[in-house]
Amino acid sequence: MKRIYFFTLLMALALAVTGCFPRRTPAPLGADALAENVPNILGSYALNANDPTGERYGGTLSVFEGDAPNEYKLQWLVSGDIQEGVGTLEGNQLTFTWQSVSGTDQFLSGNGVYTVTVNGELYGPRYINGVAEPGTESAYPNPK
Repeated sequence: MKRIYFFTLLMALALAVTGCFPRRTPAPLGADALAENVPNILGSYALNANDPTGERYGGTLSVFEGDAPNEYKLQWLVSGDIQEGVGTLEGNQLTFTWQSVSGTDQFLSGNGVYTVTVNGELYGPRYINGVAEPGTESAYPNPK
């Protein structure tokens, strides 16, 4: 796990120059993938998002294979904060929980649901525990 974490941190830092700032106008998302034809979601993504107050932010999201079928490990790098999560893909819905692991002086955690598009993009609400309204995130695959 340390090897994956170190690699992810290096990759996230390398992508920080291009991926940590929200796009001025996010690219349009593709249509939702059919439940029986979801593209591979493993990889690195540029993140465009709004927090629950409407403040825009950007970052990177990395999606790794999990320990069980249809399980994924997620890692966000947002404004110097590293957050990790675990999700399950059912149809075109990736349901996940997450928590801060470093970079912030307060512990944050929550959950969310991303919908997968035909282009492999991820989008949907992400909640912070203790905050009623969700933020919204759109994640665009980085070229391989």
